[in-house]
Amino acid sequence: MLQAPQILVADDDRLIRLTLEAGLSLYGFRVSLARSGREALQAALEKRFDGIISDVYMADGDGLMVLRELRSSQPETPIILMTAVGSVNLAVRAIEEGATDFIAKPFEVEALADLLHRHLRARVETGARPHSPEEEAGGSPSGACPLVANEDDFSGSGLIGRSPAMVKTYKLIAHAARIDATVLITGESGAGKELAARAIHDFSARRDKPFIAINCSGLTDTLLEAELFGHAKGAFTGAIGERAGLFEAADGGTLFLDELASTSAAFQASLLRVLQSGEARRVGSTQIRRVNVRVIGATNMPLRELAERGKFRSDLYYRLSVLTIDLPPLRERMGDVELLAQHFLRKLGGETAPAYLTREALDALRNYHFPGNVRELENALTRAVALATNGPVTLDCLPPHIAETNRKQTPLTDDPMRSLAGDWPSLDELQRRYLALALEKNQGNRQRTADLLGITRRTIQRLIARYNLNALNEAEIIDGDHDFKQ
Repeated sequence: MLQAPQILVADDDRLIRLTLEAGLSLYGFRVSLARSGREALQAALEKRFDGIISDVYMADGDGLMVLRELRSSQPETPIILMTAVGSVNLAVRAIEEGATDFIAKPFEVEALADLLHRHLRARVETGARPHSPEEEAGGSPSGACPLVANEDDFSGSGLIGRSPAMVKTYKLIAHAARIDATVLITGESGAGKELAARAIHDFSARRDKPFIAINCSGLTDTLLEAELFGHAKGAFTGAIGERAGLFEAADGGTLFLDELASTSAAFQASLLRVLQSGEARRVGSTQIRRVNVRVIGATNMPLRELAERGKFRSDLYYRLSVLTIDLPPLRERMGDVELLAQHFLRKLGGETAPAYLTREALDALRNYHFPGNVRELENALTRAVALATNGPVTLDCLPPHIAETNRKQTPLTDDPMRSLAGDWPSLDELQRRYLALALEKNQGNRQRTADLLGITRRTIQRLIARYNLNALNEAEIIDGDHDFKQ
């Protein structure tokens, strides 16, 4: 009879440990618990587990250290890292160190159990077998220096967000950076497709070579082919000399082609030939030139549907979409709005004296759904900082159509339940609002808030840091927590 798989869960949050212990047990796992990275490492070296789930950020040895230490001695063991603080950099480091998967908090226990079952089935299919309770690990710690994670290192790529949707995006970018295949990035205008493409390039083996971006929708077929492939002298009116194209200029690096859905069938045929052969021919020339370029395409249109309807070459679509990354619109990750706003305010005002949002202005940003996505948010804050003239960014500094959304909302103190869930926020945003409401009810006292919510004071501290509620409750935070930093 097959024994239940043994899983080790490492997290310094007691509530999360107990939740996973109880939840995963219901799905047929035997669960052991560790309170820190060091404790998890010791447990895993004393006994082999069928899978390990570890938080990234823990006080005594982080999840990346656990991953690095165990990978040499237990290469086949699925190790899943979980975090509430995601970034492209962190995802790349986790994948490079050998993480089997990388997930975002909060998550459903059922989804995590399904993920574990999939990874364990994959082990069985490759010949590995579950470990018995008596089986112990051989070897000793590798002695490698811990890979220290920095929670504030999330904005180097320009992609900002800690929501589950963004952590999933970071993981896909990390995988894309490790391979050299073509990538298709989809998403609405303003969602950050070029930033994602640049992040793939910056973390890839091509990072020291050129990254060149071009918007295909702004050029005619003739000009677009001349830009990409170059042209011979006299190839068309105005071609007074020979000129290399962007494929040649990007040799060894990455070429980002935005708005591919707007291109013609003739151009798509030319692009497909280059992708298939690795050869480019300048317009009006017979000479073939070898090019070594990785192509990343992007579109805000449903390219698959267009291909199925014959509006886009299906063979080019399949060539481009070896790996597809779908960037979420901002309205689907409203919990990231405050983090994005802080990033833009630092960028606009400088690190020494950045502008700051009043509570009313921040609430207006949270209540607005941003059809223009992150680009619209940045533009709105650029305007606001200009009007703020070195003072706080108030509601009146925001564009009128954004400020108006806040004036239509029922104040928090008048109708807390309407403000809490009246606009059907995401679960992550709902948790943030609920915590803010509980803090306000207890005048910022963390211990009383923890007692009210039935969780530990340490969990309250972690959640306040995660949602950056220090800034919102700076005047009220008491109970000896003035110096707590994220």
